[in-house]
Amino acid sequence: QVQLVESGGGLVQPGGSLRLSCAASGIKFSINAMHWYRQAPGTQREWVAVITSGGGTNYQRTVKGRFTISRDNAKNTVYLQMNSLKPEDTAVYYCYTNDGGNIYWGKGTLVTVSS
Repeated sequence: QVQLVESGGGLVQPGGSLRLSCAASGIKFSINAMHWYRQAPGTQREWVAVITSGGGTNYQRTVKGRFTISRDNAKNTVYLQMNSLKPEDTAVYYCYTNDGGNIYWGKGTLVTVSS
């Protein structure tokens, strides 16, 4: 059974930091690109960042320089380090992967940036 389980969300003040984790099971984690998406209230889900199997990364323009995606293949876990958080980063953050043509999403973790 495939599971992607996000954790690490919470309430943080503007300018603060959070680190999200996504623990994967039931997939060929080390050979899959892993993505983070987010969905703010009343908006469509949007792509945030990707890390390839080889460790290459790419980011949405609005988070580049503030967010860092990384992976630990030994732990089957992908991370999203979020610094200099802004109120507009408030959203539910989801982990996503395409495992051999099968698409999987986690259930998400809520990040709220507010004073």
